[in-house]
Amino acid sequence: MTPRTAFPPPPPGTAPRHRVAVLVRPRLLSLELGIVHQLLGRAKAGGDPEGALLYEVLTCAAEPGELPTDGDFTLTVRHGPEALAEADTVLVLSSPEDYTLSRPELTPPLARALSHLRPGTRIASICTGAFVLAAAGLLDGRRATTHWRHAETFARLFPGVALDRDVLYTDDGADEGAVLTSAGCAAGIDLCLHLIRGDHGMAVANDVARRTVVPPHREGGQCQFIREPVRQPASPGTAAAREWALRRLGEPITLAALAARESMSVRHFTRRFRAEVGMAPMAWLTEQRLRFARELLEESDLSVDRVAERSGLGTAANLRQHFHAALGLAPGAYRTTFRGRG
Repeated sequence: MTPRTAFPPPPPGTAPRHRVAVLVRPRLLSLELGIVHQLLGRAKAGGDPEGALLYEVLTCAAEPGELPTDGDFTLTVRHGPEALAEADTVLVLSSPEDYTLSRPELTPPLARALSHLRPGTRIASICTGAFVLAAAGLLDGRRATTHWRHAETFARLFPGVALDRDVLYTDDGADEGAVLTSAGCAAGIDLCLHLIRGDHGMAVANDVARRTVVPPHREGGQCQFIREPVRQPASPGTAAAREWALRRLGEPITLAALAARESMSVRHFTRRFRAEVGMAPMAWLTEQRLRFARELLEESDLSVDRVAERSGLGTAANLRQHFHAALGLAPGAYRTTFRGRG
């Protein structure tokens, strides 16, 4: 007799999908669960609306049944922890029980559930789900993040974790057995798009972002929140300079030229830019050029030299240096891996 499985088999004649198990707990934040299903659950091969679905997303709990949520409704979860044993990726969502912990320990039901994880399973958390990963020992010696509001509690409970309090998400590990964490609910969007981008390339991730009407890429190192007061609409910003730069990535762009677009001094522009975007202007510009280079490698036949020139990264050698630093891949290897991938 064929053993019963939590994940349904792929449709006849189609390749197996990447299996994602979403572990939820009582008083879950329904937005987080919706994010995972909306983004991973709708990613399609090649970014084609008619393409095959790339992920099989399944919700599970340590003890299946009816769970309370953060809203005025409950969620019926049909699958138990057996789904974790079949998953290629596991996402652990947050619960208020995380930041009320007095000891860095898993509850018995959670401990039993996580014992189903197979070696090499990729595991990620959204918001305070990082508390679960840390209590399970999965973050020992690793870099991780969580919601800034609960960072102090996390640091006190788990001193062996290299907590980065400000970033949107972290990715610490190889493709197989990687451990990822993200900050608040909205950072779960960035984390899911990061997973899609790493699995299937920029085109698929951009299509998911476009259909969900969210930014296609916010770098994981971007700040979680702006420490300055929200600026009034009448005060000058840097959006026009950013839009101007994005239209001419292949041209030489200096910091002084960006500041001049907003009629600011370089010093004032840099300070304002950091407050709005969370990084220095030229670091942001390099990130945008690298993003554009990735798109060109995936979607065009341009040589590596032409991609470097069109993206504003100058030379093939400079492009290779940036690719190795950011992705650990040469441009040619990136193109081979992601062009037409789905």
